[in-house]
Amino acid sequence: MTGQDKVQALEQAIMEIAQREAQAILDEAQAKADSIRQQAQLDADAAGEHIRQEAQQAAAQRREQADAKAQLAAQMLKLQRREQLLNRIFDQVRAQLSTIPHRPDYAGIVRHWIGEAASYLGDEAFVIHADAVTDRLLDDAFLTDLAQTLHVHLERGTCLETGTGIVLSTANGHRRYDNTLETRLTRLQDDVRTTVYHILAGEAG
Repeated sequence: MTGQDKVQALEQAIMEIAQREAQAILDEAQAKADSIRQQAQLDADAAGEHIRQEAQQAAAQRREQADAKAQLAAQMLKLQRREQLLNRIFDQVRAQLSTIPHRPDYAGIVRHWIGEAASYLGDEAFVIHADAVTDRLLDDAFLTDLAQTLHVHLERGTCLETGTGIVLSTANGHRRYDNTLETRLTRLQDDVRTTVYHILAGEAG
């Protein structure tokens, strides 16, 4: 083999080595690129799944909130209708209050009101304020008998300007108990309304 042939053979060997190294570099780069693409796809899939899960959770929360709002609205509507019914009933009762003083047992009712108010105030001497019709019952015989029964001192005061029934005050005027029909009915209505609220709360639970 001549010198020229040896040079050509060496050049050929160098070229083959360079090509192999270049191909190895290209293969490694391609492998890295494929790995990066695969990881990117995995990350994208994971991100997509996370987004889907978040979307599903958000949708579930919106449904729960909508259900809660619907239940609250239904509960409020039920309460509103019961309140309207309650008001209608008590309005009808208020319209009949003026007939109560004409009942044959009204004197006994007044005695009960005075005793109830005296027990609430817990004093020894009271002044009774009544409407004009009720005041006519409070004669000396009535007051003396009731005072002995209750073991207190009772006296008539000025007539009420509004209301039907009695307002009892202590002798010094510092405390009073309104036991007129109108106030008693309002207290009763508040008690009934509270009971209705408790019923609704129980139904809601």
